[in-house]
Amino acid sequence: MNKICENINFIRKTVESLKKQESVEIVAVTKTFPYDDVLQALNCGIKHIGESKIQEALPKFEQIGSGLKSITKHFIGHLQSNKAKKAVENFDLIHSLDSIDLAKDISRHAQNAQKTQNCLIEVKVSDEETKTGVRAGEIKKFYAQCLEIPNISIKGLMIITPLSRSPEDSRPYFKQIYDLFTVMQKSCGKDDFNILSMGMSDDYKIALEEGSNMVRIGSAIFGDRNYGNK
Repeated sequence: MNKICENINFIRKTVESLKKQESVEIVAVTKTFPYDDVLQALNCGIKHIGESKIQEALPKFEQIGSGLKSITKHFIGHLQSNKAKKAVENFDLIHSLDSIDLAKDISRHAQNAQKTQNCLIEVKVSDEETKTGVRAGEIKKFYAQCLEIPNISIKGLMIITPLSRSPEDSRPYFKQIYDLFTVMQKSCGKDDFNILSMGMSDDYKIALEEGSNMVRIGSAIFGDRNYGNK
């Protein structure tokens, strides 16, 4: 068994031990990793892959070809309006909806593509200028506004926690967003608003303990990234 499969199996066992009967989706974050690595992950049963750059994702998708039919493709990076068309055409779930203007752009392209684009609202939990998202206190209003926009469907929430030295530092953020998620579910319905995407390679165990049902894992599956050699 290759190292990628070993890592995937370890993560699956970890998820099962923490969540037991609850369903959790593992999104293999394939950004910066070559097609061969992605193919190994798919051969090990991965059904969800995540990319953060359109221009990097599309050549891989083309290589995978018909194998994509059974795969859910996640766009997990910050989405600029000028890339919204390509995101709608090529991804099943956009994790990073962070403005009404972007929602309208996505809607327009989704109408042209004759599809309903599933999205998650990215929640801003940090004061860092580089972090994007909608403030937790504005989520209800933002969701209500999105309901008025055709051809998009809000499926839940996503967060990226601030960088820190300890995974445990993420726990307060996960607790906060899980509480917000459960409040939103009461008004939106659990069937329609059912995805809580939080937790990455370093802190996914903490995220699962605090209620996440979708984790985005890259380096813990594929190894260290080489950003200079994609």
